[in-house]
Amino acid sequence: MQENQKLINFLNQELSNFAVLYIKLHRYHWFIQGRHFFKLHEVFEELYNEAAEDLDEVAERILAIGGKPLATMHKYIKEATLHEAQADDKENEIINQLSEDYKTMIQEIKDTGVPLADELNDQPTVDLLNDIHGRFEKHVWMLKAYIAYE
Repeated sequence: MQENQKLINFLNQELSNFAVLYIKLHRYHWFIQGRHFFKLHEVFEELYNEAAEDLDEVAERILAIGGKPLATMHKYIKEATLHEAQADDKENEIINQLSEDYKTMIQEIKDTGVPLADELNDQPTVDLLNDIHGRFEKHVWMLKAYIAYE
């Protein structure tokens, strides 16, 4: 087993989470309804484009450190810690679910990803994970602020 196999496995888990998040955000983009439709439709598109970029960055990092990124929906669903979107989500449910998904990934990055990369002195992976972490904290803050007065 490669010295960095645990890190590769973690990155594949997060790659899987990005794939699930990407599809979930498309669903929200397509099916959002209500008085905030125009704004949320736009925000979800921005977020799924970001998720697509993150998916690619994580896959390329896995390759750069000698791993093999997962590349099938079957494996993504099996490895992801996020869950697919559920039917008939209402606006606040969508916002809360998205916040929880981002918080889940933040926690995984803090508790597992960064420590594994630190252990291997893999600064580029630490930097990548810290970048994602920072952006996701901002997303959580903005999503929570959006529904603060509902």
